[in-house]
Amino acid sequence: QVQLAESGGGLVQAGGSLTLSCAVSGRTFSIYAMGWFRQALGKEREFVAAIGWSDFTTYYADSVKGRFTVSRDNANHMVYLQMNTLKPEDTAVYYCASTQGVFNIRTPNEYAYWGQGTQVTVSS
Repeated sequence: QVQLAESGGGLVQAGGSLTLSCAVSGRTFSIYAMGWFRQALGKEREFVAAIGWSDFTTYYADSVKGRFTVSRDNANHMVYLQMNTLKPEDTAVYYCASTQGVFNIRTPNEYAYWGQGTQVTVSS
């Protein structure tokens, strides 16, 4: 199994920045990619960004491209989501997730392990 724990959420004004962290433990050798997803109140969980575990290929949702950056530190088993120029519509619970193999990296169902989530609230 893989265990994931997010941190770094909070309240920020529109235009501000936050960096989310995801600590990864367990069977990390089995990971193919790490993803970040978010779920706003009353909405479905949606893809935000992803990064390959053995390469540096990155993927972004159109809504965050150019504002968010996903990165990883394999030595310390950490994945990060740097979020800049935050907007009120970015308000959501953010989750990191891992997948051992994926057909569509943007699909939540492709990810087997999930963290508990961290709340990000952007005030206008």
